[in-house]
Amino acid sequence: MTRLTVTRFRSYLTARLDCDARPVVLTGPNGAGKTNLLEAVSFLAPGRGLRRARLAEIERTGPAEGWAGPGWAVAATLETPAGPVEIGTGRDPAAGPESERRLVQIDGRAAKGQIALARHVAVVWLTPQMDRLFLEAASGRRRFLDRLVFGFDPAHAGRLSQYEAALRERARLLREGPADPAWLTTLEDRMATLGVAVAAARADMVARLAAAAALGVGPFPAPGMAMAGGVDDLVAAGPALAAEDALRRTLRDSRRRDAEAGGAAIGPHRSDLCVTCRAKEMPAERGSTGEQKALLIAIVLANARLMKAETGTAPLLLLDEVAAHLDADRRAALFAEILATGSQAWMTGTDAQVFAELGAAASHVRVEDSRLAPAKI
Repeated sequence: MTRLTVTRFRSYLTARLDCDARPVVLTGPNGAGKTNLLEAVSFLAPGRGLRRARLAEIERTGPAEGWAGPGWAVAATLETPAGPVEIGTGRDPAAGPESERRLVQIDGRAAKGQIALARHVAVVWLTPQMDRLFLEAASGRRRFLDRLVFGFDPAHAGRLSQYEAALRERARLLREGPADPAWLTTLEDRMATLGVAVAAARADMVARLAAAAALGVGPFPAPGMAMAGGVDDLVAAGPALAAEDALRRTLRDSRRRDAEAGGAAIGPHRSDLCVTCRAKEMPAERGSTGEQKALLIAIVLANARLMKAETGTAPLLLLDEVAAHLDADRRAALFAEILATGSQAWMTGTDAQVFAELGAAASHVRVEDSRLAPAKI
């Protein structure tokens, strides 16, 4: 990315940052607006951003009259293998104060939806809230993995969205009943086709990531990775068509149970990403907080290395307060790997000295009261 512009975004009335391919280091006191800027970058990808906030919440902060406005916007210039691309996104200012409608423009032209963003940029993030990723619900781990898949297979986002729409519609029909069997069969056919495709893409990503991560990055532990779930077992057992047939039959046979429970008992929405520390043969959730964070960083770095090797372009990495709690060896290894893969990593911290060893290899920016200025190194 060579330029980022934000308008009425969180604490920013307006701001512009010009940069180059180097990593970007944002330092300043707590509450200065560093994470807000990372969140703005996260909206260059499909989804709800790194905080998973409602779109209407994002523009509502600020002390001055007129600060909040109709809609917010994030714009960026991306350098891609095909040349520069201008991306713009934000909440539709004409859709009402509570609207969750998000607009996307690519090179000045309206795109049909957020999925278009995944064709131009891959964005992966780690935040302090994700330190508990291995301890909390499986949904967070699925979202984390899906974001990695987007970088290699942009169509994955569309398949996932269509699957979830069919899942919701089937649940509604079963709940309201009596449902039209023909329409249920049509929805279940879509769920089987899309669900197996989603599960297969995840399984392929996990296998390739595990191989890349097994190589290790200096002092970071090598993670083992696998998918767990009913649909994942079907995908692993044989051809995709056989898995689709089996999922279709299971959905048909479980209509009554699913009507009582709500949702569906099987499908990629029930899958889980299982991570282990290879050296200790220990599930990630049993490790210390530091070990869990190191495993997450190892996965993100393996993804960047793999993406660079296979596509020629590394993802944008948003690393919020990631370096402050690493020891010197792991911090040096993190910085070295970021530079080796050519990832434009956006890193935040309160102490500029933590990033001093990067020197001129990074662009250093001071953030105070949501104002940006070059930082001395």
